[in-house]
Amino acid sequence: MPELNTGDTAWVLASAALVLLMTPGLAFFYGGMVRAKSVLNMMMMSFASIAVVSVLWVFYGFSFTFGTAESSPYFGSFDLSGLTSVVNDMTANGAYYPIPVLAFAAFQLMFAVITPALISGAIADRAKFATWVIFVAIWVTVVYFPVAHWVFDFGSADTTGAGWLAAKGVLDFAGGTAVHINAGAAGLALALVLGKRVGFRKEAMRPHSLPLVLLGAGLLWFGWFGFNAGSALGANGTAALAFINTQVATAAALAGWLIVEKFRDGHPTSLGAASGAVAGLVAITPACAFVAPWAAVVIGLIAGILCSLAVGLKYKFGYDDSLDVVGVHLVGGLWGTLSIGFFGTTAATSWGANGLFYGGGTELLVKQAIGAFSVLAFSFVVTYIIGFLLEKTIGFRISRDEEIEGVDVTSHAESAYELDSRSGSGLGGILAGSKSEG
Repeated sequence: MPELNTGDTAWVLASAALVLLMTPGLAFFYGGMVRAKSVLNMMMMSFASIAVVSVLWVFYGFSFTFGTAESSPYFGSFDLSGLTSVVNDMTANGAYYPIPVLAFAAFQLMFAVITPALISGAIADRAKFATWVIFVAIWVTVVYFPVAHWVFDFGSADTTGAGWLAAKGVLDFAGGTAVHINAGAAGLALALVLGKRVGFRKEAMRPHSLPLVLLGAGLLWFGWFGFNAGSALGANGTAALAFINTQVATAAALAGWLIVEKFRDGHPTSLGAASGAVAGLVAITPACAFVAPWAAVVIGLIAGILCSLAVGLKYKFGYDDSLDVVGVHLVGGLWGTLSIGFFGTTAATSWGANGLFYGGGTELLVKQAIGAFSVLAFSFVVTYIIGFLLEKTIGFRISRDEEIEGVDVTSHAESAYELDSRSGSGLGGILAGSKSEG
Protein backbone atom coordinates (compact mmCIF):
# COMPACT_ATOMS: atom_id res chain seq x y z
CA MET A 1 0.00 0.00 0.00
CA PRO A 2 1.49 3.40 -0.94
CA GLU A 3 2.50 5.77 1.80
CA LEU A 4 0.20 8.72 2.38
CA ASN A 5 1.51 12.21 1.77
CA THR A 6 0.13 14.18 4.69
CA GLY A 7 0.73 17.55 3.02
CA ASP A 8 -1.22 16.60 -0.10
CA THR A 9 -3.98 15.06 2.00
CA ALA A 10 -4.25 18.20 4.14
CA TRP A 11 -4.44 20.41 1.05
CA VAL A 12 -7.18 18.33 -0.56
CA LEU A 13 -9.25 18.25 2.64
CA ALA A 14 -8.81 22.00 3.11
CA SER A 15 -9.77 22.54 -0.53
CA ALA A 16 -12.91 20.46 -0.03
CA ALA A 17 -13.89 22.73 2.86
CA LEU A 18 -13.22 25.80 0.70
CA VAL A 19 -15.44 24.44 -2.07
CA LEU A 20 -18.21 23.71 0.43
CA LEU A 21 -18.02 27.34 1.56
CA MET A 22 -18.77 28.36 -2.02
CA THR A 23 -22.36 27.10 -1.78
CA PRO A 24 -23.29 29.33 1.20
CA GLY A 25 -21.36 32.06 -0.66
CA LEU A 26 -23.57 31.43 -3.67
CA ALA A 27 -26.60 31.64 -1.37
CA PHE A 28 -25.55 35.14 -0.28
CA PHE A 29 -24.73 36.13 -3.87
CA TYR A 30 -28.08 34.98 -5.23
CA GLY A 31 -29.97 36.03 -2.09
CA GLY A 32 -28.81 39.62 -2.40
CA MET A 33 -29.75 39.75 -6.08
CA VAL A 34 -33.43 38.92 -5.61
CA ARG A 35 -36.15 41.07 -4.08
CA ALA A 36 -36.59 41.05 -0.30
CA LYS A 37 -39.67 38.83 -0.50
CA SER A 38 -37.66 35.97 -2.06
CA VAL A 39 -34.27 36.07 -0.32
CA LEU A 40 -34.83 33.19 2.12
CA ASN A 41 -36.21 30.88 -0.55
CA MET A 42 -33.26 31.68 -2.79
CA MET A 43 -30.79 30.83 -0.05
CA MET A 44 -32.72 27.72 0.97
CA MET A 45 -32.43 26.35 -2.56
CA SER A 46 -28.65 26.31 -2.17
CA PHE A 47 -28.77 24.74 1.28
CA ALA A 48 -31.19 22.09 0.02
CA SER A 49 -28.60 21.15 -2.59
CA ILE A 50 -26.04 20.56 0.17
CA ALA A 51 -28.41 18.23 2.01
CA VAL A 52 -29.74 16.20 -0.93
CA VAL A 53 -26.51 15.70 -2.86
CA SER A 54 -24.41 14.84 0.21
CA VAL A 55 -26.73 11.96 1.11
CA LEU A 56 -26.99 10.62 -2.44
CA TRP A 57 -23.19 10.82 -2.85
CA VAL A 58 -22.68 8.31 -0.04
CA PHE A 59 -25.10 5.69 -1.37
CA TYR A 60 -24.40 5.81 -5.11
CA GLY A 61 -23.25 9.22 -6.33
CA PHE A 62 -19.52 8.60 -5.98
CA SER A 63 -19.63 5.15 -7.56
CA PHE A 64 -21.90 6.34 -10.37
CA THR A 65 -19.46 9.16 -11.12
CA PHE A 66 -16.12 7.36 -10.83
CA GLY A 67 -17.06 3.70 -10.99
CA THR A 68 -14.50 0.97 -11.61
CA ALA A 69 -12.12 -0.13 -14.36
CA GLU A 70 -15.05 -1.92 -16.01
CA SER A 71 -17.24 1.21 -16.12
CA SER A 72 -18.92 2.39 -19.29
CA PRO A 73 -17.56 5.50 -21.03
CA TYR A 74 -20.90 7.14 -20.23
CA PHE A 75 -21.54 6.30 -16.58
CA GLY A 76 -19.80 4.65 -13.66
CA SER A 77 -21.05 1.73 -11.60
CA PHE A 78 -24.38 1.90 -9.81
CA ASP A 79 -23.08 0.46 -6.56
CA LEU A 80 -25.31 0.93 -3.53
CA SER A 81 -22.41 0.02 -1.25
CA GLY A 82 -21.18 3.48 -2.17
CA LEU A 83 -18.15 4.68 -0.28
CA THR A 84 -17.97 1.61 1.98
CA SER A 85 -15.87 -0.35 -0.49
CA VAL A 86 -13.22 2.34 -0.95
CA VAL A 87 -12.38 3.35 2.61
CA ASN A 88 -8.87 1.88 2.47
CA ASP A 89 -8.20 2.52 -1.21
CA MET A 90 -5.50 5.12 -1.90
CA THR A 91 -5.73 5.14 -5.70
CA ALA A 92 -7.79 8.22 -6.39
CA ASN A 93 -9.40 8.87 -9.76
CA GLY A 94 -7.68 5.97 -11.53
CA ALA A 95 -4.15 7.33 -11.11
CA TYR A 96 -1.70 7.30 -8.22
CA TYR A 97 -2.21 10.12 -5.76
CA PRO A 98 -0.79 9.65 -2.25
CA ILE A 99 -4.08 10.63 -0.59
CA PRO A 100 -6.95 8.53 0.78
CA VAL A 101 -9.66 8.04 -1.80
CA LEU A 102 -12.14 9.33 0.80
CA ALA A 103 -10.33 12.68 0.67
CA PHE A 104 -10.78 12.67 -3.10
CA ALA A 105 -14.44 11.64 -2.67
CA ALA A 106 -15.06 14.46 -0.20
CA PHE A 107 -13.49 16.97 -2.57
CA GLN A 108 -15.54 15.81 -5.55
CA LEU A 109 -18.72 15.82 -3.44
CA MET A 110 -18.49 19.58 -3.06
CA PHE A 111 -18.48 20.00 -6.85
CA ALA A 112 -21.62 17.90 -7.05
CA VAL A 113 -23.22 20.03 -4.32
CA ILE A 114 -22.70 23.43 -5.91
CA THR A 115 -23.64 22.53 -9.49
CA PRO A 116 -27.44 22.21 -9.02
CA ALA A 117 -27.33 25.18 -6.64
CA LEU A 118 -26.03 27.28 -9.56
CA ILE A 119 -29.12 26.36 -11.58
CA SER A 120 -31.46 27.87 -8.96
CA GLY A 121 -30.58 31.42 -9.99
CA ALA A 122 -32.32 30.95 -13.33
CA ILE A 123 -35.70 30.27 -11.69
CA ALA A 124 -35.61 32.67 -8.75
CA ASP A 125 -38.91 33.95 -7.30
CA ARG A 126 -41.20 31.32 -8.83
CA ALA A 127 -40.32 27.69 -8.02
CA LYS A 128 -41.99 25.36 -5.52
CA PHE A 129 -39.44 24.44 -2.90
CA ALA A 130 -40.57 20.83 -2.52
CA THR A 131 -40.41 20.30 -6.27
CA TRP A 132 -36.96 21.89 -6.33
CA VAL A 133 -35.72 19.35 -3.78
CA ILE A 134 -37.07 16.49 -5.91
CA PHE A 135 -35.57 18.05 -9.03
CA VAL A 136 -32.11 18.22 -7.42
CA ALA A 137 -32.23 14.53 -6.52
CA ILE A 138 -33.27 13.51 -10.04
CA TRP A 139 -30.98 15.95 -11.86
CA VAL A 140 -27.74 15.01 -10.12
CA THR A 141 -28.53 11.35 -10.70
CA VAL A 142 -29.29 11.46 -14.42
CA VAL A 143 -27.31 14.55 -15.48
CA TYR A 144 -24.50 15.58 -13.14
CA PHE A 145 -23.13 12.17 -12.12
CA PRO A 146 -22.89 10.89 -15.72
CA VAL A 147 -21.41 14.16 -17.07
CA ALA A 148 -18.85 14.30 -14.27
CA HIS A 149 -17.90 10.72 -15.20
CA TRP A 150 -17.41 11.79 -18.82
CA VAL A 151 -15.05 14.59 -17.82
CA PHE A 152 -13.36 13.75 -14.50
CA ASP A 153 -12.91 9.96 -14.60
CA PHE A 154 -9.59 9.17 -16.30
CA GLY A 155 -9.84 5.44 -15.64
CA SER A 156 -6.75 3.25 -15.45
CA ALA A 157 -3.38 3.83 -17.10
CA ASP A 158 -4.73 2.62 -20.48
CA THR A 159 -7.93 4.70 -20.01
CA THR A 160 -9.99 1.56 -19.30
CA GLY A 161 -13.14 2.68 -17.52
CA ALA A 162 -12.53 6.34 -18.37
CA GLY A 163 -15.27 8.77 -19.27
CA TRP A 164 -15.62 9.28 -23.00
CA LEU A 165 -14.60 12.96 -23.01
CA ALA A 166 -11.61 12.32 -20.75
CA ALA A 167 -10.50 9.45 -23.01
CA LYS A 168 -10.92 11.67 -26.07
CA GLY A 169 -8.46 14.17 -24.61
CA VAL A 170 -10.88 16.98 -23.73
CA LEU A 171 -9.18 19.20 -21.12
CA ASP A 172 -11.20 20.52 -18.21
CA PHE A 173 -9.13 20.99 -15.10
CA ALA A 174 -11.80 21.95 -12.58
CA GLY A 175 -15.27 21.87 -14.13
CA GLY A 176 -15.92 24.28 -16.99
CA THR A 177 -18.01 21.60 -18.67
CA ALA A 178 -19.30 19.39 -15.85
CA VAL A 179 -20.15 22.32 -13.57
CA HIS A 180 -20.65 25.58 -15.43
CA ILE A 181 -21.80 24.64 -18.94
CA ASN A 182 -23.86 21.88 -17.34
CA ALA A 183 -25.56 24.24 -14.89
CA GLY A 184 -25.94 27.06 -17.43
CA ALA A 185 -27.68 24.84 -19.99
CA ALA A 186 -29.89 23.36 -17.28
CA GLY A 187 -30.78 26.85 -16.04
CA LEU A 188 -31.87 27.87 -19.54
CA ALA A 189 -34.03 24.75 -19.84
CA LEU A 190 -35.77 25.33 -16.50
CA ALA A 191 -36.29 29.03 -17.25
CA LEU A 192 -38.14 28.02 -20.41
CA VAL A 193 -40.21 25.38 -18.59
CA LEU A 194 -41.29 27.68 -15.75
CA GLY A 195 -41.79 30.76 -17.89
CA LYS A 196 -41.33 34.41 -17.01
CA ARG A 197 -41.82 36.01 -13.62
CA VAL A 198 -44.91 38.09 -13.05
CA GLY A 199 -43.98 41.61 -14.15
CA PHE A 200 -40.89 40.60 -16.13
CA ARG A 201 -39.74 43.61 -18.19
CA LYS A 202 -42.71 45.61 -16.84
CA GLU A 203 -41.53 46.40 -13.32
CA ALA A 204 -38.19 46.91 -11.63
CA MET A 205 -36.70 43.75 -10.14
CA ARG A 206 -33.57 45.22 -8.61
CA PRO A 207 -31.32 43.44 -6.11
CA HIS A 208 -32.59 44.08 -2.60
CA SER A 209 -29.11 44.03 -0.98
CA LEU A 210 -25.96 44.78 -2.92
CA PRO A 211 -23.79 44.32 0.19
CA LEU A 212 -25.01 40.71 0.34
CA VAL A 213 -24.14 40.30 -3.34
CA LEU A 214 -20.61 41.56 -2.74
CA LEU A 215 -20.23 39.37 0.35
CA GLY A 216 -21.34 36.35 -1.65
CA ALA A 217 -18.97 37.17 -4.51
CA GLY A 218 -16.11 37.53 -2.02
CA LEU A 219 -16.86 34.14 -0.46
CA LEU A 220 -17.05 32.57 -3.91
CA TRP A 221 -13.71 34.11 -4.87
CA PHE A 222 -12.11 32.84 -1.67
CA GLY A 223 -13.56 29.34 -1.99
CA TRP A 224 -12.66 29.13 -5.67
CA PHE A 225 -8.98 28.72 -4.80
CA GLY A 226 -9.97 25.35 -3.37
CA PHE A 227 -12.11 24.66 -6.42
CA ASN A 228 -9.28 25.26 -8.90
CA ALA A 229 -5.99 24.82 -7.06
CA GLY A 230 -7.43 21.92 -5.08
CA SER A 231 -8.08 20.06 -8.33
CA ALA A 232 -4.32 19.41 -8.54
CA LEU A 233 -5.02 16.89 -5.74
CA GLY A 234 -1.76 17.86 -4.09
CA ALA A 235 0.29 20.75 -2.74
CA ASN A 236 2.45 21.11 -5.83
CA GLY A 237 3.43 23.33 -8.74
CA THR A 238 0.21 22.66 -10.64
CA ALA A 239 -1.80 23.88 -7.65
CA ALA A 240 0.34 27.04 -7.52
CA LEU A 241 -0.24 27.70 -11.24
CA ALA A 242 -3.98 27.20 -10.89
CA PHE A 243 -4.00 29.48 -7.84
CA ILE A 244 -2.28 32.44 -9.49
CA ASN A 245 -4.25 32.02 -12.73
CA THR A 246 -7.49 32.03 -10.77
CA GLN A 247 -6.57 35.30 -9.09
CA VAL A 248 -5.41 37.24 -12.14
CA ALA A 249 -8.19 36.04 -14.45
CA THR A 250 -10.83 37.03 -11.91
CA ALA A 251 -9.32 40.47 -11.44
CA ALA A 252 -9.14 41.01 -15.21
CA ALA A 253 -12.75 39.91 -15.69
CA LEU A 254 -13.93 42.29 -12.99
CA ALA A 255 -12.16 45.11 -14.83
CA GLY A 256 -13.55 43.99 -18.19
CA TRP A 257 -17.15 44.03 -16.94
CA LEU A 258 -16.73 47.48 -15.40
CA ILE A 259 -15.22 48.83 -18.62
CA VAL A 260 -18.27 47.68 -20.56
CA GLU A 261 -20.60 49.27 -18.00
CA LYS A 262 -18.68 52.55 -18.14
CA PHE A 263 -18.92 52.82 -21.91
CA ARG A 264 -22.43 51.36 -22.23
CA ASP A 265 -24.18 52.85 -19.20
CA GLY A 266 -21.91 55.67 -18.12
CA HIS A 267 -21.07 54.27 -14.70
CA PRO A 268 -19.53 51.12 -13.20
CA THR A 269 -21.65 49.35 -10.57
CA SER A 270 -21.05 47.14 -7.56
CA LEU A 271 -23.35 44.51 -9.08
CA GLY A 272 -21.19 44.60 -12.19
CA ALA A 273 -18.03 44.17 -10.14
CA ALA A 274 -19.45 41.12 -8.37
CA SER A 275 -20.81 39.63 -11.58
CA GLY A 276 -17.55 40.28 -13.42
CA ALA A 277 -15.56 38.51 -10.73
CA VAL A 278 -17.80 35.45 -10.95
CA ALA A 279 -17.55 35.48 -14.75
CA GLY A 280 -13.77 35.40 -14.50
CA LEU A 281 -13.85 32.58 -11.97
CA VAL A 282 -16.11 30.58 -14.26
CA ALA A 283 -13.99 31.13 -17.37
CA ILE A 284 -10.62 30.27 -15.82
CA THR A 285 -11.94 27.12 -14.12
CA PRO A 286 -11.34 24.68 -17.01
CA ALA A 287 -8.12 26.41 -18.14
CA CYS A 288 -6.38 27.31 -14.89
CA ALA A 289 -3.69 24.59 -15.06
CA PHE A 290 -3.21 24.59 -18.82
CA VAL A 291 -2.32 28.21 -19.60
CA ALA A 292 0.36 30.74 -18.65
CA PRO A 293 -0.57 33.59 -16.28
CA TRP A 294 -0.47 36.19 -19.07
CA ALA A 295 -3.04 34.12 -20.98
CA ALA A 296 -5.19 33.86 -17.84
CA VAL A 297 -5.38 37.66 -17.79
CA VAL A 298 -6.54 37.70 -21.41
CA ILE A 299 -9.06 34.92 -20.80
CA GLY A 300 -10.45 36.78 -17.79
CA LEU A 301 -10.65 40.13 -19.56
CA ILE A 302 -12.52 38.63 -22.51
CA ALA A 303 -14.82 36.74 -20.12
CA GLY A 304 -15.77 39.94 -18.33
CA ILE A 305 -16.60 41.64 -21.61
CA LEU A 306 -18.44 38.67 -23.16
CA CYS A 307 -20.53 37.88 -20.10
CA SER A 308 -21.49 41.51 -19.47
CA LEU A 309 -22.86 41.62 -23.01
CA ALA A 310 -24.41 38.14 -22.82
CA VAL A 311 -26.66 38.91 -19.84
CA GLY A 312 -28.75 41.08 -22.17
CA LEU A 313 -29.61 38.10 -24.37
CA LYS A 314 -32.61 37.25 -22.20
CA TYR A 315 -34.26 40.51 -23.19
CA LYS A 316 -33.52 39.93 -26.86
CA PHE A 317 -34.77 36.35 -26.93
CA GLY A 318 -37.49 36.67 -24.30
CA TYR A 319 -36.50 34.05 -21.71
CA ASP A 320 -36.43 34.97 -18.01
CA ASP A 321 -33.09 33.86 -16.59
CA SER A 322 -33.62 35.66 -13.29
CA LEU A 323 -30.03 35.96 -12.04
CA ASP A 324 -28.09 35.54 -15.31
CA VAL A 325 -27.02 31.92 -14.97
CA VAL A 326 -26.96 31.64 -18.76
CA GLY A 327 -25.04 34.86 -19.34
CA VAL A 328 -22.39 34.13 -16.72
CA HIS A 329 -22.09 30.36 -16.30
CA LEU A 330 -23.04 29.05 -19.74
CA VAL A 331 -21.28 31.74 -21.75
CA GLY A 332 -18.34 31.96 -19.34
CA GLY A 333 -18.00 28.19 -19.24
CA LEU A 334 -18.09 27.92 -23.03
CA TRP A 335 -15.44 30.59 -23.46
CA GLY A 336 -13.18 29.15 -20.76
CA THR A 337 -13.38 25.64 -22.22
CA LEU A 338 -12.73 26.80 -25.77
CA SER A 339 -9.94 29.14 -24.66
CA ILE A 340 -7.74 26.14 -23.89
CA GLY A 341 -7.78 25.39 -27.61
CA PHE A 342 -6.15 28.78 -28.19
CA PHE A 343 -3.91 29.32 -25.14
CA GLY A 344 -3.14 25.81 -23.91
CA THR A 345 0.57 25.05 -23.56
CA THR A 346 2.59 22.10 -22.33
CA ALA A 347 5.03 24.64 -20.89
CA ALA A 348 2.43 25.31 -18.19
CA THR A 349 1.61 21.67 -17.38
CA SER A 350 3.34 18.70 -18.96
CA TRP A 351 0.12 16.71 -19.15
CA GLY A 352 -1.71 19.49 -20.96
CA ALA A 353 -1.58 20.15 -24.72
CA ASN A 354 -0.57 22.92 -27.08
CA GLY A 355 -3.33 25.07 -28.49
CA LEU A 356 -3.53 27.13 -31.65
CA PHE A 357 -1.27 29.94 -30.42
CA TYR A 358 1.45 27.46 -29.38
CA GLY A 359 1.73 25.57 -32.66
CA GLY A 360 -0.77 22.86 -31.84
CA GLY A 361 -3.10 23.63 -34.72
CA THR A 362 -6.86 23.27 -34.36
CA GLU A 363 -6.91 19.70 -33.01
CA LEU A 364 -7.24 20.71 -29.36
CA LEU A 365 -9.78 23.42 -30.17
CA VAL A 366 -11.98 20.86 -31.96
CA LYS A 367 -11.78 18.50 -28.98
CA GLN A 368 -12.73 21.31 -26.61
CA ALA A 369 -15.68 22.26 -28.79
CA ILE A 370 -16.89 18.65 -28.85
CA GLY A 371 -16.71 18.51 -25.06
CA ALA A 372 -18.40 21.86 -24.50
CA PHE A 373 -21.31 21.43 -26.88
CA SER A 374 -21.90 17.77 -26.04
CA VAL A 375 -22.42 18.68 -22.39
CA LEU A 376 -24.56 21.69 -23.35
CA ALA A 377 -26.88 19.64 -25.55
CA PHE A 378 -27.21 16.71 -23.14
CA SER A 379 -27.85 18.90 -20.11
CA PHE A 380 -30.38 21.13 -21.86
CA VAL A 381 -32.44 18.29 -23.36
CA VAL A 382 -32.52 16.05 -20.28
CA THR A 383 -33.16 18.97 -17.89
CA TYR A 384 -36.01 20.23 -20.05
CA ILE A 385 -37.61 16.77 -19.95
CA ILE A 386 -37.20 16.51 -16.16
CA GLY A 387 -38.58 20.00 -15.57
CA PHE A 388 -41.48 19.50 -17.97
CA LEU A 389 -42.53 16.21 -16.35
CA LEU A 390 -42.34 17.70 -12.85
CA GLU A 391 -44.36 20.73 -13.93
CA LYS A 392 -47.07 18.59 -15.52
CA THR A 393 -47.33 16.15 -12.61
CA ILE A 394 -46.70 17.70 -9.19
CA GLY A 395 -46.20 21.28 -10.41
CA PHE A 396 -42.95 23.20 -10.42
CA ARG A 397 -44.09 26.81 -10.49
CA ILE A 398 -45.91 28.53 -7.63
CA SER A 399 -49.21 30.28 -8.30
CA ARG A 400 -49.44 33.87 -9.48
CA ASP A 401 -50.86 35.02 -6.14
CA GLU A 402 -48.09 33.27 -4.19
CA GLU A 403 -45.45 34.83 -6.40
CA ILE A 404 -46.88 38.31 -5.94
CA GLU A 405 -47.11 37.89 -2.17
CA GLY A 406 -43.59 36.48 -2.00
CA VAL A 407 -42.26 32.94 -2.00
CA ASP A 408 -40.62 33.38 1.43
CA VAL A 409 -43.95 33.82 3.19
CA THR A 410 -45.98 31.40 1.08
CA SER A 411 -43.44 28.57 0.99
CA HIS A 412 -41.53 28.95 4.26
CA ALA A 413 -43.83 31.07 6.47
CA GLU A 414 -40.85 33.34 7.15
CA SER A 415 -39.62 36.79 6.25
CA ALA A 416 -35.97 37.75 5.93
CA TYR A 417 -36.42 41.10 7.63
CA GLU A 418 -38.68 41.31 10.69
CA LEU A 419 -38.17 44.94 11.63
CA ASP A 420 -40.65 44.85 14.54
CA SER A 421 -39.99 41.83 16.74
CA ARG A 422 -43.06 42.59 18.89
CA SER A 423 -45.67 42.33 16.17
CA GLY A 424 -43.72 40.40 13.55
CA SER A 425 -45.34 42.57 10.91
CA GLY A 426 -42.31 44.36 9.57
CA LEU A 427 -42.26 48.03 8.69
CA GLY A 428 -46.05 48.15 8.56
CA GLY A 429 -46.19 47.04 12.19
CA ILE A 430 -43.77 49.78 13.23
CA LEU A 431 -45.86 52.45 11.50
CA ALA A 432 -49.08 51.12 12.94
CA GLY A 433 -47.54 50.97 16.40
CA SER A 434 -46.31 54.54 16.22
CA LYS A 435 -49.77 55.78 15.19
CA SER A 436 -51.50 53.95 18.03
CA GLU A 437 -49.01 55.29 20.55
CA GLY A 438 -49.62 58.78 19.26
